[in-house]
Amino acid sequence: MASDSGDGHATLKRCLGVLRDARNDSEQFAALLLVTKAVKAGEVDAKTRRQIFDAIGFTFPTRLLTSRQPPAGCPPHTFRALGLTLLACFCTDPELAGHSQILNKIPTFNEILLSPCDSDSTSMVDDVYQCLSAVLATARGPRELVTKGTVSALCQAYLNGGHGSDRALTLLVGLLAIAEAKCWQRDAPQLLAVLSKLSGDFLKAEDMTKFELCEVLPHFIPLSPPLTENSEGSECLCRLYKGLADVLGSKLSQSQRDPALKLAAGLVQAYGAEWIPAGSAGSKFLALLVNLACVEVRLTLEEPDPMEMEGKKEVMTACYVLMEMGIQECLREENPLLENVQKMQLMRIMEEAFGAVIFYLRQVKQEELQDPFIFASVRVLGAWMAEETSSLKQEICELLPFLVDYARKLFKEGSPAVSLPQAELDSTKGSALPQDALRFLLPGFCHLTAEDRPRDILISEGAPALLCEYFLQQWEVLTSKSTAPAPLTSTEMSLQTVCGIFLNLVVTAPDLVRCDKTFSSLMDVLLTSLPLLLPQKHHLVLSANVATLGLMMARILKGSAALQGTKSAEKFFGAAIRFLSEAHTAQADPSSDGLAMVVSPTYVSAWDDICELWFLGMQALAGCIPLFPWLPHTILQAHWLQGLSQLLSRVVPSSVDFELVTAFQAVLVELARASEQCRDVILSHHGTEWASLYGMAALEQCLAEQGGASSNPGGK
Repeated sequence: MASDSGDGHATLKRCLGVLRDARNDSEQFAALLLVTKAVKAGEVDAKTRRQIFDAIGFTFPTRLLTSRQPPAGCPPHTFRALGLTLLACFCTDPELAGHSQILNKIPTFNEILLSPCDSDSTSMVDDVYQCLSAVLATARGPRELVTKGTVSALCQAYLNGGHGSDRALTLLVGLLAIAEAKCWQRDAPQLLAVLSKLSGDFLKAEDMTKFELCEVLPHFIPLSPPLTENSEGSECLCRLYKGLADVLGSKLSQSQRDPALKLAAGLVQAYGAEWIPAGSAGSKFLALLVNLACVEVRLTLEEPDPMEMEGKKEVMTACYVLMEMGIQECLREENPLLENVQKMQLMRIMEEAFGAVIFYLRQVKQEELQDPFIFASVRVLGAWMAEETSSLKQEICELLPFLVDYARKLFKEGSPAVSLPQAELDSTKGSALPQDALRFLLPGFCHLTAEDRPRDILISEGAPALLCEYFLQQWEVLTSKSTAPAPLTSTEMSLQTVCGIFLNLVVTAPDLVRCDKTFSSLMDVLLTSLPLLLPQKHHLVLSANVATLGLMMARILKGSAALQGTKSAEKFFGAAIRFLSEAHTAQADPSSDGLAMVVSPTYVSAWDDICELWFLGMQALAGCIPLFPWLPHTILQAHWLQGLSQLLSRVVPSSVDFELVTAFQAVLVELARASEQCRDVILSHHGTEWASLYGMAALEQCLAEQGGASSNPGGK
């Protein structure tokens, strides 16, 4: 055998010499036939391959591909087949596979895939697939394949079911894994046709094919365009639901159940529970999905085997996606898929599974913190903490030091950890930075800071300083983006939730706010951020959070140099006053001939989210007025006092509810006490009369007392 191999190499070298020195096409062609024979026999190593390329380059294979005149007695595609064999040989060298001379032949490769294939041309198809696979593995390859129409060609080749169609599917899976959005953007109808076939095969299959398709199908479930937009896509989802219901309702081995759970998680990741039909069958299926996921999590995490664990992380992350859906569906009140009894059962089952997640996280070692599975585990626990505040309280409190430390490490180090494919439930894949574990913990922390024990733990672990740094970073992210209205981003949501946490600390731990330098730094940020934020009405909810938090902190940090009539303080209070003053207006009252006080049109859509903040802000402003002697003048400059006095004079008193009257009165009383000029403005707008009409006894008394004092300066 060694002698044969040596003879083969010697022959190949002679052929290369002939190729270099050939005087005409017939000599070159004869030598080329021997070279391609050696290539096909697998006798070419990397060194020899390079020698072949050095001898003939890309020019000769290119000529062969375009030649339409085969040698006498040869099939029509002889030259083309030889050219493809040489290119397939070159493509085994990654450097050559990404060469522009290969990339510009992609349209030719596509054309061959779509040409009728007989027994003589199967080797051409094999060579094309080898070239395309090599191109896909290069840096520029995926983009070139998408833009030059290979997705459509592969879809058609797979649907035609001809020679190598299984390789077409494998290539499609590879392309979608790298460039899903671009593939669907360009070739949605063709990809949908493939998904339609795959989902039909999945539903009909009765053998192991069903489980093999479970592995393939998640790659063909797009986030955009949603399959729910047209009937063909909806039918695909329906077939996938029925197929999964059939699979998961049967007795399965581990190797069969795991792919099914991953497929279900892929569907949930893309469409939530939309693909599960309403009704008894759908609710049972949903409950089964969550139940199976919880069982899997408990079995794997309660007694983790390090060796077994490594192979289970992907399916475990899929189970987390299903559990997160379970939380959402148990809390859904409008058109719920689950009945109340099912919800209660699932919450109990999920509580046990989250107990296992906590147990697992308590075993994590420092050197494991970069593991994406730790990130996925923290994320799903964050989803539970955000919604379920009463269960596992003790266990969560014990885990808090780890959670704060983990979030801090990832945040400070800019962790290279990357979420596993199923870990993202967002509308856009990869929208969360992998190091942003805090984003998923914030809602839970917001609940916990309202309670004594967990709040004390969070404070002792340095959470306030971390959250202040995080607020600064997220603020920079927000302000670096376009100011055009856009859907609520995770950045804006995070900023709002951090404000909520700090509001809890301001109310429950004022001494901490007073003494910890973190809050002085935060106050400086709030002073400068609100004036920038408020003019952008699409940020109204965030503005409400920043304004209210700033006003409440100002009461505690009254001695801070930044608040002593500085430009930034005046601008902040000016913006806060504008936020509070523009919330209400007068509108014709259909039930009477007069005007009613109503929420301003620009505030209506957000009022449910900011109503409580507005009242807190009014209360905080009233508390600030006696603390900052320059503040009444700022309020007068903003013309709010004049505007509010006019508004109260014009509207029907019965249209102003008691809570609103109380809020207005608190501010008006403090202004009347603190500033003679403010009192004069109120009186000049018939303040005594409307104070009586609204039952503002404290304001009436204040106006009377102050009036008496000013008319009798010598009186005691």
